Amino acid sequence: QVHGIVRRSSSFNTGRIEHLYKNPQAHIEGNMKLHYGDLTDSTCLVKIINEVKPTEIYNLGAQSHVKISFDLAEYTADVDGVGTLRLLDAIKTCGLINSVKFYQASTSELFGKVQEIPQKETTPFYPRSPYGAAKLYAYWIVVNFREAYNLFAVNGILFNHESPRRGANFVTRKISRSVAKIHLGQLDCFSLGNLDAKRDWGHARDYVE
Repeated sequence: QVHGIVRRSSSFNTGRIEHLYKNPQAHIEGNMKLHYGDLTDSTCLVKIINEVKPTEIYNLGAQSHVKISFDLAEYTADVDGVGTLRLLDAIKTCGLINSVKFYQASTSELFGKVQEIPQKETTPFYPRSPYGAAKLYAYWIVVNFREAYNLFAVNGILFNHESPRRGANFVTRKISRSVAKIHLGQLDCFSLGNLDAKRDWGHARDYVE
């Protein structure tokens, strides 16, 4: 069975995973069970991990929008950086160091101002945003827990990856949705940020593999 953590909201915020429900209309769970929680709340993380006693944990939770991280820098640090520490600490507190495999979703934003092309695992990190800096802390705290406690803990340094479930405020969805709205006469124009930025892209299915 797969367990997940979802933030409490006054409106349903599970649109991108509703296809996984046994009954999407009624939000009836099947082989997936969701728990209310948050990476900023260490008590709830300990409670959930102690209750579920998972064998694998995938930390995919983050404030992951680079531009927004400049506006919400402290929140981004709390969720993306310290949130990872809270998860690792919860594993240790629950006595699961020897039975859990932990995966941290790291990011190519760690490289930021790239020092070499192409990047590889030995390329020096040079984050250029609060998001990248927070993820850098998370990267190294995972390394520290692996080396200090012999926890099975790994970082996956993922470059941009797309799927039909990509959030609407990311550049690819912003462009494709805006073009569709212009075609339908619902929009005249739209604006983008830095047009000189260069990114590598992949597909989420390939990255999962």
